Amino acid sequence: MTKLSVNINKIATLRNSRGGDVPNVVKAAIDIQDFGGQGITVHPRPDERHIRYQDVYDLKPVVRTEFNIEGKPIPKFMDVVLSVKPTQVTLVPDAENALTSNAGWDTLTHQDYLKEVIAEFKNAGIRTSIFIDTDVNLIEAAAKTGTDRIELYTEHFASEFEKGNKAVVESYAKAAEVANACGMGINAGHDLNLDNISFFKQHVPFLDEVSIGHALISESLYMGLQNVVNMYLHRLA
Repeated sequence: MTKLSVNINKIATLRNSRGGDVPNVVKAAIDIQDFGGQGITVHPRPDERHIRYQDVYDLKPVVRTEFNIEGKPIPKFMDVVLSVKPTQVTLVPDAENALTSNAGWDTLTHQDYLKEVIAEFKNAGIRTSIFIDTDVNLIEAAAKTGTDRIELYTEHFASEFEKGNKAVVESYAKAAEVANACGMGINAGHDLNLDNISFFKQHVPFLDEVSIGHALISESLYMGLQNVVNMYLHRLA
């Protein structure tokens, strides 16, 4: 079964928009796990516009499934990750002031840098993953960094699937096959939702984990968080 890790950034966005501590991200993480979620993902950014660095420390004691921390490996991010020691760190090449993640790593250009960062995390016993597009050359280069997994950036899949172009999944299936052959696990995330997740899961082999936040929280506004988490689990079974 492909694991569901729920990204709770949007819970923090809602909290921050009003001040105070409602909704509470720690309670949300506890509830999501009680509802069957198999992981909690957070993506702190330098401006702390949603998840704050303190949230990461507050969440550590209550995440009893898998804790996945995403972000660009700037010094402050690395310090937090090495202190908290989550199950997994996902390296994302966030551009300055980016609204959301919008590209994967160029693992050819940044290979030496990624090797150094990944070695530090792995020496601390933290599983590593690289956010990446489906370019086979970049995936093969990712394997040379020492990363344990890749996370396929699925925004293009989601947008094309919505237009009716189901053939778009073929490049993701090929990417997963190459990654598996190179000895890496496969995660996926970005714009996956209840409408497209079953198709993606059925056609992309070796899928270890999906990380879903914006769509899942948005869908929960209409159908309830517990119900939506279970709908995803059913589609990923």
